[in-house]
Amino acid sequence: MKKYFADELRYDGGMDYKRCGRSGVLLPKVSLGFWHNFGAVDDYDKCRSIARYAFDHGITHFDLANNYGPPYGSAEETLGRLLDDDFRPYRDELFISTKAGYDMWQGPYGNWGSRKYMIASLDQSLRRMKLDYVDLFYSHRYDPNTPLEETLQALVDVVKAGKALYVGISRWPLEALHYAIQYLRKRDVPLLIYQGRLNLLDRAPIEEGIIDECEREGIGFISFSPLAQGLLTDRYLHGIPADSRMQRGKFLRKEMLTDELLEKLKTLQAKAEKRNETLAEMALAWILQHQAVTSVLIGASSTEQLQKNLKCLAAESFVSGELD
Repeated sequence: MKKYFADELRYDGGMDYKRCGRSGVLLPKVSLGFWHNFGAVDDYDKCRSIARYAFDHGITHFDLANNYGPPYGSAEETLGRLLDDDFRPYRDELFISTKAGYDMWQGPYGNWGSRKYMIASLDQSLRRMKLDYVDLFYSHRYDPNTPLEETLQALVDVVKAGKALYVGISRWPLEALHYAIQYLRKRDVPLLIYQGRLNLLDRAPIEEGIIDECEREGIGFISFSPLAQGLLTDRYLHGIPADSRMQRGKFLRKEMLTDELLEKLKTLQAKAEKRNETLAEMALAWILQHQAVTSVLIGASSTEQLQKNLKCLAAESFVSGELD
């Protein structure tokens, strides 16, 4: 590929930025997730095209985790290569996040929320990404067996050590979220953001009070899996495509596509058509209409897919109760 020069109009092309809770951080309403499509098994030139397209269209937030790939760690290595090849001059325009909490290496210290695991994982992540610090470091999941104080103090200490500018948590229950907010605030490392699964098929953060707690306490909220791993697109409305994630059966299983779910998807598709939108556009726009939501994390297997999903930024407003 030719040498990369970012589009000079990248901040004038329609991307909206929203304040993350009560912080100084503005995140793009659409962020790029590296969960899929950026591992060592993926074509690097395609990864590079997607990342370039994202940044050229105002997506400044790249979201990773230690075990994204496959194999584990390779998505972070891809980002390190992308920085060397294209984005190093733009580092201060990027907001890069990574996480630790799920299985990463063998033995008793490669998982969950211990101080040893959290700090060692971040050190490894920084080496893979060729960074001195990340903008945001998450506890990727709630650990019911490690004292919350231990996990949270590790988050405090990586900020104090200059390895992360901000901290977040992902998929913690409401009571633990409340505790984390208070613990971190008392130590002058306020919780920046909560990452949770929120989409038209899974409204748990609303039903469990997570969204309300974030809004009340001035915490940002970012939605992962906003398209339910492709279910909230037109991909499965007429069967299971041979090249689909469901056909491969790793994260989506065929038995999930019940008659009841298919009927619900077709109903949502009909509503999207009435709005002159795709199902994906409508699904993303529905999440972004919530006042407490800062951003949605989308994956992309091509620049064309990313282009289509960015149309959600121009979607019509929702009538109250329209998709309840």
